[in-house]
Formats: sequence, structure tokens, C-alpha cells
Amino acid sequence: MHEKSKTLATWLALLAGPLGAHRFYLYGWRDKLAWLHPLPTLLGLGGAIRMNNLGQDDHAAWLLIPVLGLMLVIGMLATIATGRTPDERWAQRHNPGRPVRATGWGPVVAMVIAPALPACATSAASDSIAGMICAPLSFVS
Repeated sequence: MHEKSKTLATWLALLAGPLGAHRFYLYGWRDKLAWLHPLPTLLGLGGAIRMNNLGQDDHAAWLLIPVLGLMLVIGMLATIATGRTPDERWAQRHNPGRPVRATGWGPVVAMVIAPALPACATSAASDSIAGMICAPLSFVS
């Protein structure tokens, strides 16, 4: 078993948490909770694409887009929960029998960015303060 990095797990939760990447990294392909992430995320993304193509009158899009928002929030919360795990507890849970390694600032930076991603991905106000904050993160939406 190879050593699990808290920094890598935190960044996976931030960048691909709605798809369950952090859980696949930590627990492997047999993790049942990890497999609950991709389908709702892709359904919600499909709703966003439908609304973009068909307009706001598409009722299916209105049902699917909140699912995407929920999955983005779950990814954000997973980022914060993973990053806040004390190094001693991390070593105990994911690297038993190995010495405790200090993680540094990597998880902290990811936790600072995490709350902005769902807001930017679901924000439609480009002229507002949220739009100015989200402009550098435009790759998300």
C-alpha cells in the first residue's frame, strides 16, 4: 500500500470532488460512496448544457441544474473536511504504521479556494462583485 498524501487528496476534492476523485484516490475503485458522485454530477452538467442549448423554458434543465449545485457543494465540503483533518489522524487513518508527515500550506490554499468554486460555477452575475471575483476562475463555468 502506498502512502496517501493529504495535500493531493485535498486538491483532488477541490478540482474533481463532484466526480469522487478524492474518494477513488483514498479508498480505491471499490468504494461505493465514490461511485455515487459521477452520475449526479454528469446529470447536473447535462442540465446546464440543456439550458444553454434549449433556453430557460426547458423543465428538465431546471430539475437537473440544482443537482450539479449540490454536487459542487459536496466537493467543496469534502475539500474542507479533508484539509482540516489533523496530520496525526490522517496518518492513523490513511497511512497506518508510517511516521506522521507535516502537510504544509497545500491543503490550506485549497480550503481557501473551495468556497469560491460553487459560487462561481453557479453565478450568472458577471457585473456584480461575484462576477469580478469569479472572472479569474472562468474555466469553471
